[in-house]
Amino acid sequence: MIRRLFTSALLSIVAGLGAVAQMPATELKGDVRLIVANDLGRNGYHEQKPIADLMGNVSDAVGADAILALGDTHHYMGVGSVNDPLWMTNYELIYSHPELQIAWYPLLGNHEYRGNTQAVIDYSGVSRRWVMPSRFYTRIFNDGDTRVKVVFIDTTPLIDKYHGKKDKYPDIDQQDASAQLQWLESELSRDDKADWVVVVGHHPIYAFTDKDNSERADMQTKVDPALRKYKVDMYVCGHIHNFQHIQKNGIDYVVNTSGSLSRTKVKPIDGTVFCDGGPGFSLITATPKSLTLSMIDRTGNVIHQVSRTK
Repeated sequence: MIRRLFTSALLSIVAGLGAVAQMPATELKGDVRLIVANDLGRNGYHEQKPIADLMGNVSDAVGADAILALGDTHHYMGVGSVNDPLWMTNYELIYSHPELQIAWYPLLGNHEYRGNTQAVIDYSGVSRRWVMPSRFYTRIFNDGDTRVKVVFIDTTPLIDKYHGKKDKYPDIDQQDASAQLQWLESELSRDDKADWVVVVGHHPIYAFTDKDNSERADMQTKVDPALRKYKVDMYVCGHIHNFQHIQKNGIDYVVNTSGSLSRTKVKPIDGTVFCDGGPGFSLITATPKSLTLSMIDRTGNVIHQVSRTK
């Protein structure tokens, strides 16, 4: 019993390493300001609606430029079409704050692949704030002298376990994973004169989770070599429903928590700087000399910051 208590306390201390003194998210500053949200769609239940309101308040305070929506906007079966009522109950009516009527740059999660993935892309023609040109794409966010290159990848087709299951993932086998990886290599090799390069996807490369190990193994084999080769600054994802910050290979690997229903079971692994099981979202801020991702909890406080400087 004593040994179990000691182990639990030790894990709590390690998990807290790297945490910052709590500060209001409204105090965050930067030239480029990007909200990161994912694993959202619960029809407003659990903590989706209060966190959506908090996202709006933070956006109002910091002047957010855009929102990076890193997959699973729609649990559990994706959407059937651009007219699916879930667009209203999971998205439009929930993220209704005036300061969230800015550009949302989404990507597909594994739950979108259980429905009509093309409809997720086509919704760009319905909602002016939903900006999704394709399954994978690049966007450069700039303000003054600050340029942040964000490369959006479609991770579900890169993971072998999802393939060969047409009944569950209808169009997964139509996706060309090799072509996407060639595109990723090309995008990262191109010099866009960016101060910072961030790659975002739905699935983690490194993380503590009880999900199938093959997910991370495929991401480590297929995606991570390009990130290391071109020395990207951060890889940011969702999928695990809790906060994790892991440092490896000179890269900051960030798992952003769920904006609705979190999974509290989380503990350090090799390279863990910080982890926390609560819900929330993150905010990326950048200047030419600094790139910071701030993890924001349900109360609006920053509980950890991932910082890179030049």
